[in-house]
Amino acid sequence: MKLVLVLWCMMISSHSIYEFKIKAIDGQVIDFSAFQGKILLIVNTASDCGYTPQYGNLQKLHDQYGSKVTILGFPANNFGGQEPGTNLQIAEFCKANYGVSFQMFEKISVKGSDQHPLYAWLKEKTGKEPTWNFCKYMIKPDGTVKFFASSVNPLDAAIVGELK
Repeated sequence: MKLVLVLWCMMISSHSIYEFKIKAIDGQVIDFSAFQGKILLIVNTASDCGYTPQYGNLQKLHDQYGSKVTILGFPANNFGGQEPGTNLQIAEFCKANYGVSFQMFEKISVKGSDQHPLYAWLKEKTGKEPTWNFCKYMIKPDGTVKFFASSVNPLDAAIVGELK
């Protein structure tokens, strides 16, 4: 079992972000190779959290800086059961309440024994995994990965400054 885990960890660390293929919230598979050369902002989201209004600012960031950053939302129910909905319910909530038009993905686990491989990769690159909903990872085209805590608003100078 340990050998399998070691091999899996070696496989994750050798991956590029652009090798992932993950299902969108509508079930379509998104090939991350389409994002090469772009700054990515990956966010674990939830519909019933104190940080849920950040959806609105993520959308504003998308509207204002969409030519410079690609926002990728990953609903997760890892923290306080704050994302209990189905993919369809989540998509409808995001559209109706925040006009979300940036790319959303199917609900995944962002930590724990069933952690999605993308989040294992992000953890391996930064040494950090989400501590709550709306943690953010910025991946630059040169492979640099930065972590931003839930409390960092998507329109904060720490994030926007990285886009200039």
